[in-house]
Amino acid sequence: MGKDTIVIGVIGSDCHSVGNKILELFFTSEGFKVVNLGVMVSQQEFIDAAIETNAKAILVSSLYGHGEIDCQGFRDLCLEKGLDPIVLYVGGNLVVGKTPFSVVEEKFKRMGFDRVFTPDIDLKQVAELLRQDIKEKFGSSLNGQENKSQSNQNKQLSQAAQADQNNRQEPEGSRTK
Repeated sequence: MGKDTIVIGVIGSDCHSVGNKILELFFTSEGFKVVNLGVMVSQQEFIDAAIETNAKAILVSSLYGHGEIDCQGFRDLCLEKGLDPIVLYVGGNLVVGKTPFSVVEEKFKRMGFDRVFTPDIDLKQVAELLRQDIKEKFGSSLNGQENKSQSNQNKQLSQAAQADQNNRQEPEGSRTK
């Protein structure tokens, strides 16, 4: 079984790189294929990378406090570019000042992020949630699009087999036109 691809990076003008490298190593060790865009990444770069790699999730980091500004419109841009479904996570020091996390979380969820994390989150918990969210949005197979088309193909084959079976059971002269 292959690995689900995720795109990670640090958004905006933020140049904090150490945590980003830790995330890359951690998620790789958890079995994900990680595309690390590094620091000072635009929304468009995240989205382009997700499209090019058929990623299931984008994990955005921001430690310099301007994530609220840098992330505005992110989900809308994903939808505009055809990234639906996509799992969107954001984490770090997302706003300037001492704002209660519940307020920060609500802001980012209204922006369309699936999950919002503090800098001190247990990464094992994030990996488990990521697996759950990918499974929920894409199904249990590796590629949600393939899963949907395989499901449709299986349904069509099943219907064709049933029709064939029905035709074989009817006596020759009993079919109506």
